[in-house]
Amino acid sequence: MHATRIIAVRHGETAWNVDTRIQGQLDIGLNAKGHWQVQRLAKSLAHEPISAIYTSHLRRAVDTAHAISNATGRTLQTHTGLCERGFGVFEGKTFAELEATWPEQSLRWRQRDPLWAPEGGESLTTLRERITRTASELAAQHLGQQIVLVAHGGVMDVLYRAATGQELQAPRTWDLGNAAINRLLWTPNGFTLVGWSDTRHLEDDTLDEISA
Repeated sequence: MHATRIIAVRHGETAWNVDTRIQGQLDIGLNAKGHWQVQRLAKSLAHEPISAIYTSHLRRAVDTAHAISNATGRTLQTHTGLCERGFGVFEGKTFAELEATWPEQSLRWRQRDPLWAPEGGESLTTLRERITRTASELAAQHLGQQIVLVAHGGVMDVLYRAATGQELQAPRTWDLGNAAINRLLWTPNGFTLVGWSDTRHLEDDTLDEISA
């Protein structure tokens, strides 16, 4: 059975990542480190056989995808189905502010209640359905090829769980690093994990033209 190879990438770092502030579907751009990360990421993917690049429509993901597009010569396509989880009233708040303002709601969030959603936001169950459907639909168009999906931490988490059979409630024991390279396979039977959280391109000075 033909498979689609997927390179799944979380966007580069933003100031709100550093501040532990919930971004959700707010359109926050990359910070200076994030721009550096995506240039390193793009250089590491420059010679990969990539058939298509799909990205969330949010700026932090689009800017990450643009760097990959420029390095590989592949055009990018935005897809709202790859957007981050909607966090409703939680968006724009730090973890500490959530604890102080909505302690009971914050606890349900931390406990990963799959059916709970912040006011105006999405539940984990709804997020999983959206992400697995979107990623499957895109992958199905590229059997035997390799595609890049550029998205967000919540999206990466769903893909990892889908590929490893982890329940939504299971505590996270894997990294969701900014600009890390994650590899999966997709067939009509579902997702399989190939490799996760490769950050060698963010550690190898030989890729850094600035230091040359």
